[in-house]
Amino acid sequence: MTRNLERDGDMDQASPKNEELKQAFKEALAEALHEQRDLLHEVFAEVLEDFAFAEAIRDGRQTECVERDEVFDVLEGRA
Repeated sequence: MTRNLERDGDMDQASPKNEELKQAFKEALAEALHEQRDLLHEVFAEVLEDFAFAEAIRDGRQTECVERDEVFDVLEGRA
């Protein structure tokens, strides 16, 4: 059974409380993010790194295989 808040007159009371709660949550979240900026930066850096590795693995699976020595020759400028 659903309750019609407008008809019962509770709509006026529920909305401001809801808005106050939303504002308090936003402020708390902003403060936490500001205080933990370094941690947040590290987390995002790790996530981006993981995405880059996953993309590199996908790309690598679509190319031909080469010998280990060939890779090191290229990396060391001998190729």
